[in-house]
Amino acid sequence: MDTFEPKIVGLFCNWCTYLAADLAGISRMKYSHNLRIVRVMCSGRIHPEFVLWAFRNGADGVLIGGCHPGDCHYIEGNYKNLRRFLLLRKLLEQVGIDPRRVRLEWISASEADKLKQVVNDFAETLRELGPFGTELPEEPVLDIHPKEEAVS
Repeated sequence: MDTFEPKIVGLFCNWCTYLAADLAGISRMKYSHNLRIVRVMCSGRIHPEFVLWAFRNGADGVLIGGCHPGDCHYIEGNYKNLRRFLLLRKLLEQVGIDPRRVRLEWISASEADKLKQVVNDFAETLRELGPFGTELPEEPVLDIHPKEEAVS
């Protein structure tokens, strides 16, 4: 019997979490192979549409990594990301997507061990949830392209 292996997209800040992933690689740390990293200059640059795009293109979960609050290279980028993340989780819940499929973590460049633990934990959570889309309702909750009605 094959076990489900989730596809995880990691949207990582260039200055902190991406460097932690680099340190983990240099240190030959073993963590879940399910992660595919996309480097962004700042976690504040991550728009909710990036997360939705990842889901539309086969991701089972999205891990967002940024600098610790107060340590952002761009001063307030991680606070901006936190506000967007909280709104995104509410939106996902409203349309029937388990909000546990998106995770935000503050991981500095020196925290390769934390990155390893977070990735492994997130992969396990996604294995328990199963493939993306299994919790979606049959009928679309939101019709983003409503048909125009004839005006008489």
